[in-house]
Amino acid sequence: MMRWVRGWSIAAKLFALQLVMIVALATIAVLWIWADARADVERDAAAKSLAVAETLAADPFVAVALGTPHPSERLQPYAVQVMDDAGVDFVTIMAPDRTRYTHRDPEQIGREFLGNIDQALEGHAFTETYTGTLGPSVRAVVPVVDEAGEVVALVAVGVTVSNTQVALGGRIATVILGALAMIGIGALIAWLLSRYLRRVTWGRGAEEMSRMFSYYEGVLHSIGEGLVLQDRANRVVLYNDRAAELLGLPRRTSRGPAVPLDRLPLPPAVAELLGRNDAVVDEIAITPTHVLVIDRDVIVSRERERSRGRAGDRDGRVGAVTTLRDHTELQELTGELETMTTLSDALRSQAHEFANRLHTIIALIELDRAADAAALASSELALSQALADRLLSAVEEPVLLALLLGKAAQASERGIAFDLELPERLEATPLPARDLITIVGNLIDNALDAAAGTPQPRVEVAVSRAAAHAEGDDALRIAVGDSGPGPAAGDRVFDLGVTTKHAAGHGIGLALVRQTVTRLGGTIEVDGSRFEVTLPLASARHPRGAEDPAPAPAPLSGGPANA
Repeated sequence: MMRWVRGWSIAAKLFALQLVMIVALATIAVLWIWADARADVERDAAAKSLAVAETLAADPFVAVALGTPHPSERLQPYAVQVMDDAGVDFVTIMAPDRTRYTHRDPEQIGREFLGNIDQALEGHAFTETYTGTLGPSVRAVVPVVDEAGEVVALVAVGVTVSNTQVALGGRIATVILGALAMIGIGALIAWLLSRYLRRVTWGRGAEEMSRMFSYYEGVLHSIGEGLVLQDRANRVVLYNDRAAELLGLPRRTSRGPAVPLDRLPLPPAVAELLGRNDAVVDEIAITPTHVLVIDRDVIVSRERERSRGRAGDRDGRVGAVTTLRDHTELQELTGELETMTTLSDALRSQAHEFANRLHTIIALIELDRAADAAALASSELALSQALADRLLSAVEEPVLLALLLGKAAQASERGIAFDLELPERLEATPLPARDLITIVGNLIDNALDAAAGTPQPRVEVAVSRAAAHAEGDDALRIAVGDSGPGPAAGDRVFDLGVTTKHAAGHGIGLALVRQTVTRLGGTIEVDGSRFEVTLPLASARHPRGAEDPAPAPAPLSGGPANA
C-alpha cells in the first residue's frame, strides 16, 4: 500500500490529503455543532420547565387545592392538563416532605419524589438534570410559598432527555447535509488545485522535488554569511538563518510572499542600505547587537533590459542580493587592543619619566644635597601614588581599575587634569570585561581628545552604584565629562560615521558605545559634553538565552556630545 502511494504524483497526493482534511474538518464541525445544539436544547428545556413551574407555584388554584384534605383529587387532573398543553413530560406537585400529590404515572402518587429539593426548601428555584422514575430528565423545582413566607409545597416540572434528543435530531440532520455539501465543494476545489499543481510542476515526482529542495536548503543554510534576496520593489523575498540571527528577524520556514521593508523589524542602518537601488561594497552598519559589513549586488536581466529598452525604460533591474558579515568580535578585539596599547604607552612614558626623576635624585645625592633629594623623592612618590592608592582602595573591579589607571596616566602625559569621583567602596560587577572596556575606554578617549584643545583641559569621571529603573535592582553608573564645548551634531553623534574630528577613521566609537549599552539593557543620557551611562546589573547576572529576543533599543536623550 505504501509503495503504491509513494508512486503517486504530487498533485494526486495533495488531492488525497486535502480530501482527508476536508472530511476530518467536516466531522469535527458536525461534532462541535452537535454538542453546541445539544447544550442549546437542554438550556431551552430547562428554561421552559422553570417557566411552567414558576407559573404553577404562583397559581391561586394550586394554593387553594393544597389547603384541602386531599390535594391530589384536584391537583392531578390539573397537572395532566398542564402537561398536555405545555408539552412537558411531567408535573409533580409535592409536600415539603417529598410526598407526591401529582405524577405522570398515577401509581407514583403518594410516594417520595426522587431528586434534589434542598434549595427549593430554602425558598430558591433551581434547575438540574436528574434520573428519576421516568429516566434522565431536565427539570426545574420551584417552592410554593404562603402569605407568611413559609414553603408549603414544591412544584417540579421537567422534560426527559430522550425528548430533547428527538428535538436535537432535526437540527443534526440539517448540519450533516451541510457538511456533505461542504465536503463536495471542497473536493471539487482540491481537484482543480491538483490539476494546477500538476501543470506547474511539469509532472515531476515527489522524490525528485524533494531532492531539489534538499539541495536548495543545503546550499542556503550552509553559507556562513547572512543572505537577503530582494525583488525589484526592494521587498524581501528570502533570507537565510544567519541573516535572521544577525538582523534579529524570525526564522522563515518557507519562502512565502515578498515582505516590504517597513513591515520587518530591521535596524535603521540596515533598512537604509536595503532600501537603496545601487550596489554597496563593504559598508559598515551597527545594529543593537552586531557590527555588520554589508555587500549588495544588483541583479539585472538582459532580456528584461532589452524589452524595457524598446519601451523607453533601460532599467533591467529585477532584484538584489545582499550579504552580511559579522565583524562584532573583530571590532571588540580592536577596541581591546587599542586599550592595551594605550596602557602600554602610558606605562612606557611613566617608566621614562621615573628614570629621569631617579637620575635627578642620584645627582642631588652626589652633590651632597641629600635633603633635597629626599624631598623630591617623597613629593613625587606622593603625587604618583595618590590616585593609585585611591583606586586600589575603592575599586574591586579589576578591568575598570586597570582601565582608569591607564587613562589617568595617559591624561597626565598629555597635560590634562583627570578628576576621578569614586564611592568609598565599589564592588566587582558581573558586567562583561569587553563591554566595560568598550564603554569606558571610548568615552574617556573621546573626552581626552575633546579637552586637549581647550585652555584649561580637564576630564571628569564619576563611577558609582545606583538604583536602576526596576525597583529593587541596582546598576553601575558611569559619567564622563570634559572641558570642551561639545559638538553640534546633537543626538546624531551616536550614528555611525558622525564625528567632530578631522582625521579619517573616526565616528565608530560612540556608535559602539550605544550598541553595547543597548545590548546590556542600559541607558545613555547626554548633557552638553557630559555622558552618563546606567547599566543594570540584574540583566548581567542573568544573561539572556540564545533564543531570547534581543532587547528594545535603549532610549537616548540630551544634547550634543563629543565624537
